[in-house]
Amino acid sequence: MDLLHQYSDGDDPDSPSENPSSPPRLLPGRSAAPNVDDTMLALTVASSSSALSRPIDPTQHLVGFNPSYDQLWAPIQGPAHPFAKDGIAQGMRNHKLGFVEDASIEPFLFDEQYNTFHKFGYAADPAANNFVGDLDALRDNNAVSVYNIPRHEHKKRRIEAKQKKKSEEDDDGDVNEEIENPASEAWIMKNKKSPWAGKKEGLQGELTEEQQKYAEEYAKKKGEEKSGLGGEKVEVVKDKSTFHGKEERDYQGRSWIAPPKDAKANSDRCYIPKRLIHTWSGHTKGVSAIRFFPKYGHLILSAGMDTKVKIWDVFNSGKCMRTYMGHSKAVRDICFSNDGTKFLSAGYDKNIKYWDTETGQVISTFATGKIPYVVKLNPDEDKQNVLLAGMSDKKIVQWDMNTGQITQEYDQHLGAVNTITFVDNNRRFVTSSDDKSLRVWEFGIPVVIKYISEPHMHSMPSISLHPNANWLAAQSLDNQILIYSTREKFQLNKRKRFGGHIVAGYACQVNFSPDGQYVMSGDGEGKCWFWDWKTCKVYRTLKCHEGVCIGCEWHPLEQSKVATCGWDGMIKYWD
Repeated sequence: MDLLHQYSDGDDPDSPSENPSSPPRLLPGRSAAPNVDDTMLALTVASSSSALSRPIDPTQHLVGFNPSYDQLWAPIQGPAHPFAKDGIAQGMRNHKLGFVEDASIEPFLFDEQYNTFHKFGYAADPAANNFVGDLDALRDNNAVSVYNIPRHEHKKRRIEAKQKKKSEEDDDGDVNEEIENPASEAWIMKNKKSPWAGKKEGLQGELTEEQQKYAEEYAKKKGEEKSGLGGEKVEVVKDKSTFHGKEERDYQGRSWIAPPKDAKANSDRCYIPKRLIHTWSGHTKGVSAIRFFPKYGHLILSAGMDTKVKIWDVFNSGKCMRTYMGHSKAVRDICFSNDGTKFLSAGYDKNIKYWDTETGQVISTFATGKIPYVVKLNPDEDKQNVLLAGMSDKKIVQWDMNTGQITQEYDQHLGAVNTITFVDNNRRFVTSSDDKSLRVWEFGIPVVIKYISEPHMHSMPSISLHPNANWLAAQSLDNQILIYSTREKFQLNKRKRFGGHIVAGYACQVNFSPDGQYVMSGDGEGKCWFWDWKTCKVYRTLKCHEGVCIGCEWHPLEQSKVATCGWDGMIKYWD
């Protein structure tokens, strides 16, 4: 304000208002800040800079600046700090535990000196060319380390150890007398027993009668277990069969398996069934497969997980006609001969049995020690004595049933063999396996002529041949049915795929109607699905079973009738 008054003062002779013609003068610069004593400021700065470098006095109650971490931990005097746990000044600390000295040394050299120090009491100091520790031991051992003891020293030590051992044995002779004296301390040390010591028994003498009897029974039991194939105990079941019909032959002397004379197809066209007309229930567990009697279908054969194979009447009484008992475990697969008078059964007891359908007698039994997953007879009339079986050990084994000898082994698959299907007028056959591949073989020659395996392929546990023999339908475990050509290339038909059903994890059977117009399959939810062959569209679904519908067969003569089986133990007949 004083400045403003000075500028506006009219008595000023130098005022520009009075001398308008004179040039303007620049005013001297003035500061509005209060006057500051520079001497005090310099002293303050000097004192603060010196305060930053000196430690804080612990008796001081007021600090006029922000001290650094180093100042707080700096020693007041001398090397030791009163508040440091290990007495090391903060300036000397390079680790949270104190001062660590860096040394460049190889791990082997460190281990050598470390072990030498613990064994002899001295070691070489890597920081200087001298030794630390017991210098007397250093002189006695000639400064050797544990890793460079000379050879003559080794030999000397071995001799010393032998002499020491010999002297101890000599001393034992003198101690033996003391050990035998119960009053001596040696006897007490030898015979005192720790409360944790186990019971020591003497040598086993003669066995008592009871022990001998038990040993014989145990040896017998072990022998029975080892007698089974594959080292497993196999229950031996006597082959027998029970006839359930009224009489095995009628008044004309015809067998009960003889087909009716008037059995013939009504028409060439097939129709999809709509309703349930009959149920066969006799198996106590699930049914794994069903097969109609060849050409006529007046009987139906079923393989049960209750170890039994049963044959049922279809045309007349609708009852069980005969039960075949010979397997000790569940029956996996069955296959009729061309005329139906004989059939094969494969069980999880690792046996394949060849039965007489009429009498129930077992003609022969075949086994390799592995589980047969599929059995097939060669469809040629002159080769009905040739049996093929897909085994769990990745092989397809071929037997001559007349001699009982294995005549061929087809060993190329990388997983258990699931299906065998004859094609090309029975000159070739196609097999599928758990290795997610298809292989085509020339019959009798164990060399694969076609190998089909793609990254997108899944395992195919069921394959069926189209009635015109040009196509194969393969049940793929990615819930679809794939179609392959049976011509030379065995190509996948990408235009035909049948889906909608859920079969993942189940070996549900796929099949065709006799005229080839429809494709059918069971599924994991107990339904039976029907598709149109030409359009690949779902035609109908039937809820057939509680649980899995594992098998389905179209009647060879009755065009609109279908049999299904499931894991609920039922076999159902649909029209």
